[in-house]
Amino acid sequence: MFQDIAIEELSALRQTGSIVTIDVRSPSEYADATIPGSLNIPLFNDEERAEIGTIYKQVSVHAAKERGLEIASAKLPAFIKAFSQIPGKKAVFCWRGGMRSKTSATVLDLMGIRIYRIEGGYRAYRQWVVSRMDEFELAPLAYVLHGNTGTGKTAILRKLQEQSYPVLDIERLAGHRGSIFGNIGLISHNQKTFDAQLSDELIRLESVPYFLMEAESKRVGKIVLPGGLVKKKEEGKHIWLELPLEARVTNLLEEYKPWEHQEACIQSFRLIKSRMHTPIAAEIEWALKHEEYRMAIELLLVHYYDQRYSHSNSAYELDDRIVIKAASVDEAVVEIQQLLGGGTANE
Repeated sequence: MFQDIAIEELSALRQTGSIVTIDVRSPSEYADATIPGSLNIPLFNDEERAEIGTIYKQVSVHAAKERGLEIASAKLPAFIKAFSQIPGKKAVFCWRGGMRSKTSATVLDLMGIRIYRIEGGYRAYRQWVVSRMDEFELAPLAYVLHGNTGTGKTAILRKLQEQSYPVLDIERLAGHRGSIFGNIGLISHNQKTFDAQLSDELIRLESVPYFLMEAESKRVGKIVLPGGLVKKKEEGKHIWLELPLEARVTNLLEEYKPWEHQEACIQSFRLIKSRMHTPIAAEIEWALKHEEYRMAIELLLVHYYDQRYSHSNSAYELDDRIVIKAASVDEAVVEIQQLLGGGTANE
């Protein structure tokens, strides 16, 4: 007989990578939010789930179960084969640990495939994530990167992370860069997906002496940061990055690749166009339309973003900041490494 597994036990196994979680909900449910890293092997597709739901409401529970059994029976060979090809420990779940996961686990167990069923399903996992969000014991110190748009804060963090420095990359978790152009070329995540991924990251950071993050606002794209993390950011050690304008323009060109997203760039710009002096706004729009992207970015930085960033800096005590002046992202990375003592947090 299959075994049920509690969320707390599942979390410990997920941290060691010793279990694979499998979401048997429909593709649209899976796309909306799931346990990070889960595979999707749906028992019913979206149309079948809708049909069974309609029968459940309009006819009877028994009729809905019969139709569900009829649909699932035809899929069993492929369903079982998909599970049999997954090595190691496996845990299956649906929305609340109900019929779909129970049916899946029962059939797989009968076929000799050892399987766990997650108690309470995705709903229980979501409740666990929310309840723990402000209870994490984060590292004693957060190093917080500030800098005008284009100073490469995210690129710096990712280069440090590649060298095993403890980094919390909020923009990656959000699928958004935080500005009006922030979703260009990315897939923005909803709050449930962000919270789940953030939960995994916060567990990872509980045992380090410090971590690095960017000075994000409380809202990034569609998501809102938890209060505990915002407080940790505000209390952190603040690093101000300064790079030449030309280098910042180049960084933004490399990050956004506007030639691949010309129309999206124009549409995003029009959302802020009215906040700028009319002649400058007209120049920027002309430059975007005529693929003069370096010109457009420089005008946006000088006449819009730098002014906004200067205003937002007033929320921080300037006497407490560490200023790093660099010619490039790579040079800034070296400066930060020296500030941190040259080694990673795990050394």
